[in-house]
Amino acid sequence: MRAFTSILATTVLMAMSSLGLAQIKAGSESTPTFKESTSAQNVNQVIDHIIAREREELGVINSYRPIVETYVQVFNPKRDDTPSSFTRDGYYLGQADLSNSKRISYHSMLAPRDQIPKKGFVDEDFNPIGFVQMVYIDRNGFDRQHYSFRYVGREFLGDVRCAMFDISPLPNAGPGRFIGRIWAEDKDYTVVRFNGDYLGVKKGYSSHFDSWRLNVQPGLWLPGYAFAEETELRVRAVDFTFLNNRLRFKAETRFWGYHLKQPNREQEFSDLKIDTATPVKDVGANYQNDDSPVQAEREWRRQAEDNVLDALQSVGLLAPAGEVDKVLDAVVNNLEVTNNLNIEPPVRCRVLTTTTFDLFAVGHVIVVSRGLLDVLPDEPTLATMLAQELGDIMVSRTPADRYAFYDIVQLPTLDGLKRFSFKLDGREREASNQKAIALLGNSPYKDKLASAGLFLKQFSQDSGSLRALVSPHMGNRIYVASQLTGTAPALQAGNVEQIAALPLGSRVKLDPWTDAVELVNAKAMPLVSAREKMPFEVTPLAPHLTRYSNTKTSDESPKVALHESGQPSPPQPRK
Repeated sequence: MRAFTSILATTVLMAMSSLGLAQIKAGSESTPTFKESTSAQNVNQVIDHIIAREREELGVINSYRPIVETYVQVFNPKRDDTPSSFTRDGYYLGQADLSNSKRISYHSMLAPRDQIPKKGFVDEDFNPIGFVQMVYIDRNGFDRQHYSFRYVGREFLGDVRCAMFDISPLPNAGPGRFIGRIWAEDKDYTVVRFNGDYLGVKKGYSSHFDSWRLNVQPGLWLPGYAFAEETELRVRAVDFTFLNNRLRFKAETRFWGYHLKQPNREQEFSDLKIDTATPVKDVGANYQNDDSPVQAEREWRRQAEDNVLDALQSVGLLAPAGEVDKVLDAVVNNLEVTNNLNIEPPVRCRVLTTTTFDLFAVGHVIVVSRGLLDVLPDEPTLATMLAQELGDIMVSRTPADRYAFYDIVQLPTLDGLKRFSFKLDGREREASNQKAIALLGNSPYKDKLASAGLFLKQFSQDSGSLRALVSPHMGNRIYVASQLTGTAPALQAGNVEQIAALPLGSRVKLDPWTDAVELVNAKAMPLVSAREKMPFEVTPLAPHLTRYSNTKTSDESPKVALHESGQPSPPQPRK
C-alpha cells in the first residue's frame, strides 16, 4: 500500500532534437546596440535591422503548421460597476497552414457539429482565421515605404530587454495596415510583442490585439499567445448579445504543436546501445515466464491506454508526462490510501493541452484538460474532480480495450477529437459520481469540501452562458453533486474573500514547441475589488519572456496562492 502524500492546499496545483527547419541567424557583428543617448543614426540602424529581422521571421513562421486554439467570451455591453455577465462564448480549434503568401488556410480539428459556419464571419460568429492573423504585424508591407517608426524607449518583458517603437501606416499605404507599438529584443532585434489594431479592414471586423512570440529554440522566436478585446465594437445587427449596436468581447488565442512528433520514440532509438560482448542470459529453464489470464488482461488494457496516450500526444492534444502529472498523481494517491484502495495497474494522470473543460478516464488513466486545471481554486476542489474519474475507473463496465489494436489509434492530426470518445452513459455516470462522493467522504479532504461546493455552484451559475467552455469533446461534463453544493455557503459576488473559481490562465502554462505543461509561477495578488475575481473569465496573456536555455534556472516548485489570477503584465486584441 502506498503512503499518504501531504500537499499544501494552496500550492498543490502549482506544483532536443534539431529544428528540422533553418533557424534564424540574425544578429551579425554589424548589429547596432542601443546606447543610453540614442542618436538618430543609431535609431535608423535599429529600425533597418528590425525590418530585416521581421522579414526573416515571416519566412520561418510561414514554414510551420501550428495548432491554433481560440476561445471567445461575449459580455453584456452595459457599463456599470458590477462584475461582467457572460452572454455566450465560442471555441475554435484547428491547424493553420501559413505557407500561402496570399491567404491563410485553416482546418478545424473539431467534430462537424462543433465547427464554424461555412460562410465564416457574421455578426453572431467569429472567424478563427482573423485570430490566426495576429501572428503577423504585416504579411506583405512591413517596411519604410508603408510605415513610420518612432522610438519611445526601452522596457524589460520578463528577462528580455526590448526597444519599443510606435508605428503607423503612411498615407496611401493601403487598407489592413497595423497601427500600434512593437517590442524588439535588443540582441538580434526580433519583434517579440506587438500591440494595436489593423486599420481599414475591407471585410468583416478587426479588433485591438496584443500578440507575443516566445524563444522556443536557440535563435527561434515563434508566436505563442495573443489576447483580443473590444468594449464597444459597432456591428450591423442587433440580437440578444448586443446593446445599441455594440459588441463587447474578450478572446485568447494560443499556438502550439510546432514540433509534433511521435512522443519520445526517436530519442529513445538514437540513445539505444547494444553491447554485443555481453552474453544473453537464458532464463527459460529457471523462471516462469507465462502470464496468467488476469495478468494478460491487465497488460492488454495497459497497452490500450498507452496507445491512446501516444496517439493524442503525437497530434498535440496531450501534454508529455511531467511535473503537473505528479501533482495530480499525489492527490489520487491520497484518495486511494485513505480509502484502502490498491488498484492495479496503478492509476495515472495526464493533462490535455486544450482549454475546454474535459475530464475522462482511459482505462486506469485520468485525463484532465489544461483549462479545467486553470480555474480550480484549491486542492479539495481538484480532489473532487479527480474523484469523479477515480469512481469511473472503479464502476465503469466499458473499458477502452479496442484501442489495444494499433490500426485504430493511427490518426491524422486533425482527427484526434473526432476519433476518440470516452463518455459514460447516464447509468454509469450516476454510479461513478456516487462512488466519488463516498471516496471523498473517507478522504483527507472530507472536512474541506465547502470550496468544492462553491466551485460547483459557480459552474452551475455560469455554464448556461459558457456552453463552449464547459462542453467536453472526448469525456464527461463536470458533475454538480448536490451533496457538495448543499453544504457550501451562498455565492457572494461582491465578497473579495470568497474565491469560487479562478480566471483562465491561472494555473498552467503551455510550451508551444514541446507541448509540455508547467505550473504558473506567479506572485500572489490581493484583490482590490470584486471585479478582479473574474471566475472562468478570459484575461490578458502576458508571458514572462526568457531567452531559450537547455537548463532550468531553478528546481524549486512553483507556488500560486488562492487569490492569484496567474496573469502578470498587459496584453490586448483582434478578430
